[in-house]
Amino acid sequence: MVYLGIAGLTRLALTLAMGPSEVPPALWPGIFVRGMGFDLAVLSWLLAPLLLLEALRIRRERTPPWRGRVRLLMFWLATAIWLFLALAEWTFWAEFSSRFNFIAVDYLIYTHEVIGNIVESYPLGWLLTGIAALAACITWFARGRIGRTDVLPPHGARRAIPALLALLLPWTAWQLADLDGMRFSENAYANELAGNGLMTFAAALRRNELDYDRFYATLPEDAAARILARLGVERKTADEALGAGADEDEAFDARRLPFRKAPRNVVLITVESLSAGFLGAFGDSRGLTPNLDALADQGLLFTRIYATGTRTVRGLEALSLGTPPIPGQAIVRRPGNEHLATVGEILRRQGYDIYFIYGGYGYFDNMNAYFAGNDYQVIDRTDFIKGSVGFENVWGVADEFLYDNALVRLDRAHAAGRPFLAQLMTTSNHRPFTYPAGRIDIPSPGGRAGAVKYSDYAIGRFIEQARRRPWFADTLFVIVADHCASAAGKTRLPVAGYHIPLILYAPRLLPPGRDDRLASQIDVPPTLLDVLGLPGDDHFFGISLFEQAGTKPRAFISNYQELGYLKGDSLTVLGPRRRVEAYRIEADGTAAATTVDPILRDEAVAYYQTAFRAFRRGELKLR
Repeated sequence: MVYLGIAGLTRLALTLAMGPSEVPPALWPGIFVRGMGFDLAVLSWLLAPLLLLEALRIRRERTPPWRGRVRLLMFWLATAIWLFLALAEWTFWAEFSSRFNFIAVDYLIYTHEVIGNIVESYPLGWLLTGIAALAACITWFARGRIGRTDVLPPHGARRAIPALLALLLPWTAWQLADLDGMRFSENAYANELAGNGLMTFAAALRRNELDYDRFYATLPEDAAARILARLGVERKTADEALGAGADEDEAFDARRLPFRKAPRNVVLITVESLSAGFLGAFGDSRGLTPNLDALADQGLLFTRIYATGTRTVRGLEALSLGTPPIPGQAIVRRPGNEHLATVGEILRRQGYDIYFIYGGYGYFDNMNAYFAGNDYQVIDRTDFIKGSVGFENVWGVADEFLYDNALVRLDRAHAAGRPFLAQLMTTSNHRPFTYPAGRIDIPSPGGRAGAVKYSDYAIGRFIEQARRRPWFADTLFVIVADHCASAAGKTRLPVAGYHIPLILYAPRLLPPGRDDRLASQIDVPPTLLDVLGLPGDDHFFGISLFEQAGTKPRAFISNYQELGYLKGDSLTVLGPRRRVEAYRIEADGTAAATTVDPILRDEAVAYYQTAFRAFRRGELKLR
């Protein structure tokens, strides 16, 4: 009863926190009825080992005096654990508007960052003390009932009853509690609230790797190839795309490209959690991004770019590999991801120095292994110059010190006479939202608003320092987000939760402008090769932003299970069990369910199916 009470109160608290505007009261009965079913299923699993122990308990005529105290202690510990999990669900919901999912599974792997993040973000000592005290109070009030359970164990055939229940209850729960039963409405918040965190966590452990061909809608391979060719995607192998050198079609074309001449270097700044909605250029009135707004005015701003996913690894995958997201783990996290035809690998073979520079510990999310396995020179906080870091938290060094160390590497590459591509990955716009004092007018920790404003300050400072370098005039700066600060919404794939900025800034090479075409992160790698006038862009699934005139724009958005294909005002969503759904995106960003367009369905399937098979077969590798 204690577990059911805690689980039910957790669901009630989360529902009330969302409010009737996000979760209509008409959906509440479904939330709590289904939720009780999931809670009972989890309770069945929790009771199974206790029932088995009861069946095996040694029969004694007299109960040892210590047994009662042990029972009270175990009851207190179990209650404290359930209360702790309820608090963890609350904080996880505040960050992701979701029950525990594959993100929670990943966080268990990186305990140093996660525990440090919690310690720096919350008054953990007080919270744990409160949990212990509340568990003690519950144990005190239940002590009489707990004591009455310490009776003589059953004997003979009666032992079979708890043993049978220990097997039957979990089996019944397994058969009846289908996690897909959470999807009882069109409101994603309501569906998540109906779930049980322990159950969704266990499901994430099982579903972290999804076989596209087994779970998703498919097409004959030749049909998928024809569809992609019609959409302008006629992928060559990486070696064919590189060829012996740039031909006339691949060389820099000043008539087609807005650049005055081809850049020599590229600095790709991947900003942690930078939603488009934070920028004044997109209508925000808080003044959080004066430097980015100035760069948007002075550079080429793309206003309708969408992140492929909700995690940093998804952004890194798209921005380096130019591939639609495949279900389950990102390629950055998968085995067999070395020697791929990333934009860095392609440029390295053409004489470039290639860097991945990260402000945190690069073992997190397998970033160091992925980029090192694809011939990037990897530099993380452990490689920064001693004494060069003036502020850091558990998540990483403050962005300004990341940029300081990056400048040292770029200066060396220029001095050696070599062009370079440097992808920088920031960390400051992340909980615990702490940063050096005196930089901005929001004291640290400044919450999300303060972190965004500090990130903007650090970018402005970096550009000013770079402006004094001899390589600045020939360098293209690309500023883009890895993903949004939040992808929560009433639908499983809320389009607004994937909207990010993209700024191309090269004042000596590129006139200011604004481009409102719909596009994806996967279009950035071929765009870089296009503006550099170098071969290799025909290998990617993405298309250069400057070669899309003959195609109807599209974008890709996903979580770890749903795969979205956005085209015009239609969002086609592919899901497990070969499910296909469609939504019409209104002018205000809301989504309304609509009938599936078979053409858009087949286009979505062609992209995602081909991307999955290409990785599985090794077709994304450079030979």
